[in-house]
Amino acid sequence: MLLIRLATKEDVTAINRIYNQAVLTTVGTLDTEAKSIEKQIEWFYEHDNTYPVFVAVNSTDKVLGWLSLSKWSPKGGYRNTAELSMYVDENMQGQKIGSRLMEKAIKHGRLVNLHTILARIAGDNHTSIHLHKKHGFELIGVMKEVGFKFGRHVDIHLFQVFL
Repeated sequence: MLLIRLATKEDVTAINRIYNQAVLTTVGTLDTEAKSIEKQIEWFYEHDNTYPVFVAVNSTDKVLGWLSLSKWSPKGGYRNTAELSMYVDENMQGQKIGSRLMEKAIKHGRLVNLHTILARIAGDNHTSIHLHKKHGFELIGVMKEVGFKFGRHVDIHLFQVFL
């Protein structure tokens, strides 16, 4: 059984563990150093009812993945735009957890009257690109070689979905 729910402070340790998996082994994030639990707690409290953090949990309430909607910019004119970030435990990928999280985020965005959601994805992250396209995101641009990780430059693809 998989449940998608709002994250709590008690989930931050698991969120941090999953995020740091991606930091250390993928270009799913361009952070190059593992994030401390203190920084992750600070990040968690930057979210609210409009821009929440969701977790996917199993029947024992173990966090298997998470998704956040964040403010695209602190400027007031961007208040109806969110940026989506999503990470699934490396041992749980391929089990539709990302799809379930994405469905929840889009439904929530409509509920709180967001106009659009953006996502930045490394160009060679084909799984994430496929998932976003499956849920209605469209490629709106490519930022060439703006990132650098694991000894190489990384293109970032910008995706958008209108709600």
